[in-house]
Amino acid sequence: MLSNHFENGMDMARLAWSRLPHSEDGELDGVGLLSTSSNRNGVESLDYEVIENYAYREEQAQRGKFFVGYNVAVKWFFALLIGIGTGLAAVFINISVENFAGWKFALTFNIIQKSYLAGFLMYILINLALVFSSVYIITHFAPAAAGSGIPEIKGYLNGIDIPGILLFRTLIGKIFGSIGSVGGGLALGKEGPLVHTGACIASLLGQGGSTKYHLSSRWLQGFKSDRDRRDLVTCGCAAGVAAAFRAPVGGVLFALEEVTSWWRSQLMWRVFFTSAVVAVVVRVAMGWCKSGNCGHFGDGGFIIWDISELGSSLSSCMLTALTFCLALDLLLENFFFFSLSFILCSGQEDYSFEELLPMAVIGIIGGLLGALFNQLTIYVTRWRRNYLHKKGNRVKIYEACLISVLTSVISFGLPLLRNCSPCPDSDPGSEIECPRAPGVDGNYVNFYCGKDKEYNDLATIFFNTQDDAIRNLFSAKTIHEFSAKSLLTFLVMFYTLAVVTFGTAVPAGQFVPGIMIGSTYGRLVGIFTVNHYKKLNIDEGTYALLGAASFLGGSMRMTVSLCVIMVEITNNLKLLPLIMLVLLISKAVGDVFNEGLYDEQARLRGIPLLESRPKYVMRKMTAREACGNQMVLSLPRVVKVADAVSILRSNKHNGFPVVDHTRDGEPLVIGLMLRSHLLVLLQSKIDFQHSPLPSHSRSGSGTIRHNFSEFAKPVSSKGISIDDIYLSSEDLEMYIDLAPFLNPSPYVVPEDMSLTKVYNLFRQLGLRHIFVVPRASRVIGVITRKDLLIEEESEDSATMELQSTSVRGQRHKTRLLEENGADAERPLLNGLLVQNQR
Repeated sequence: MLSNHFENGMDMARLAWSRLPHSEDGELDGVGLLSTSSNRNGVESLDYEVIENYAYREEQAQRGKFFVGYNVAVKWFFALLIGIGTGLAAVFINISVENFAGWKFALTFNIIQKSYLAGFLMYILINLALVFSSVYIITHFAPAAAGSGIPEIKGYLNGIDIPGILLFRTLIGKIFGSIGSVGGGLALGKEGPLVHTGACIASLLGQGGSTKYHLSSRWLQGFKSDRDRRDLVTCGCAAGVAAAFRAPVGGVLFALEEVTSWWRSQLMWRVFFTSAVVAVVVRVAMGWCKSGNCGHFGDGGFIIWDISELGSSLSSCMLTALTFCLALDLLLENFFFFSLSFILCSGQEDYSFEELLPMAVIGIIGGLLGALFNQLTIYVTRWRRNYLHKKGNRVKIYEACLISVLTSVISFGLPLLRNCSPCPDSDPGSEIECPRAPGVDGNYVNFYCGKDKEYNDLATIFFNTQDDAIRNLFSAKTIHEFSAKSLLTFLVMFYTLAVVTFGTAVPAGQFVPGIMIGSTYGRLVGIFTVNHYKKLNIDEGTYALLGAASFLGGSMRMTVSLCVIMVEITNNLKLLPLIMLVLLISKAVGDVFNEGLYDEQARLRGIPLLESRPKYVMRKMTAREACGNQMVLSLPRVVKVADAVSILRSNKHNGFPVVDHTRDGEPLVIGLMLRSHLLVLLQSKIDFQHSPLPSHSRSGSGTIRHNFSEFAKPVSSKGISIDDIYLSSEDLEMYIDLAPFLNPSPYVVPEDMSLTKVYNLFRQLGLRHIFVVPRASRVIGVITRKDLLIEEESEDSATMELQSTSVRGQRHKTRLLEENGADAERPLLNGLLVQNQR
């Protein structure tokens, strides 16, 4: 009872939070459902279910154990290629962004030595040119490359295929668009687009390249089913996160927690291998660039922030601890000494119990600001979609250019209004240099200062690349480098810019802007904590890290993967308990108001995601009630071509029950025919026959003129349309026997099954259709766990026979069924549950 009251209170809080504007067409209604059909958005479901028709069984029968081993080896080889490709793409993007930013700041700094006005104009023009190139590529070449791409990829792995999101031109637009938008200084990041980039690379490798641009290879075309492509895209998503943050374990957990709806242990191994390959590629590239081969790209570019002196030696410490523990484990057979040796290396934690209160406050602030950010982006996205972007691509270009000019004016102009501060007294052995030129990696930037030994704290974070600004905010032992006034000014302005920039027609990620926003207020809390407790061992950089984690948790609602990513990018395991604390608090606070950023954006874009947990109202509904009063359109086993064409033209359904008749004339559902498979049969015409009688047995055995791979739909496209098929008048009078090509064993649920169970079955198995039938009258057997434990290597029929739990008289019933027709007592359909009727 208490949990129900709490859940109702959560729903009321979400409703009060989101009921500011009135809902419009295509937007969310009061209960958070799409008010219009997703058909308008061109969304189509994927066929993750294996269609075990006769063509499939015949193809599987011809394959031996050698082919199974070959298939596994090819999958691992593709995982290697995905890792290499995504790693190289990430290296190219980072080198390009760092070099453009380096040239921009170097040129601007040289000009402002003579005239700040001329340097200001040059700074605006360079940023404007980069942003214009990005928005032009998106609007005229690759519209699907706009945004982060994570909601679309999440929808794809959930079973929704959105045309255009995995094409070659989308990949090109994502790479070069990210270079222009991030290099142009907009309040966005390249980490989200890297996830989309990895998914595109994986999908293109799976289909053998791009046939449209004549960049294809037949020997790579090994995976044509949606199930195989789903696994490859999952590897690509993990590779994108691993490349963006140099966090291979975080990439695996991100794919598992945030984007995938279906997982298995074999896929875990391949995803982990792909992320490891990415880490190696990125590390090798960084080592090559440190020798000066990459221009302005040096230690920067890839996110890696050591916020303590132990950070650089932590890896060697862990390796020593692991070696020590394994040696002792040979004698004592336990891993207790691993914890002991690690503590000896890393030392005790230097935070006190009193600091937990301000850290909890950081988590609360992160949840509130993250939820507010999500809600504001919803309003801005709705306004753009309903009013601004309807006016065409020219308005999108004007909008992006205007935001670029505004961002440049703020980032250049606000530091001019800030008084410079004297450089702190540095230790003789310290590597901190004060001051530094703008755009140079490091703290204490000299910008519009009258004296040589002065720096501008606002320019240190504003007039800089985002990666370098985050390093400055995370930097350790730089107490009092930033004033509270400067941090508050930056927080308000950058938060506003991030909200306004989100949704423009450029590739845009929210990881880095979220880290910058969170680290800013985290450092503010750190300043207040230092002043209140008067302790010298309190580091503001630690609070900046916790603030970054709290904002990302409050906005994106990730926990495990985000926690691991933050630990990997800081290279410091000491902060793990604190990161876990702020993430749990920020996520709990944010969940009170709305859903995560990617879920909200997916809903706004009309992507019908099936969440991990069904709605509470589904517990009180049955499968029959979900079907409503819909009329099920079915096909006869031997269908006339003209009738099939008429049915396909009259609706957009993707699956049709196929009905045959027993010897007694009773109707019998024998399977499910997919629309795409029927279109392949109509286009090929080789299965047309003059007789309306079945040409195959009911099981579909007979001569099959098709390969199973012919029925695979091209990735990220709608495939064949009925309007693309030409049929003569003679063809329309022909017949097709559907038995060999239908799915003879679709998933079936009784009509009184709760909708919650149907929902879980639908989502966990990745289904597209479920038959709803009346309650069965007889049981021919019961399968238990031991019936599924079959030894593959055993050839003796006696060992293959396990203890059966079937009811008595099974053989007699089987003989009767064979005489009267297989499945003679199978009931008719009451309805057909589908994920998406298109």
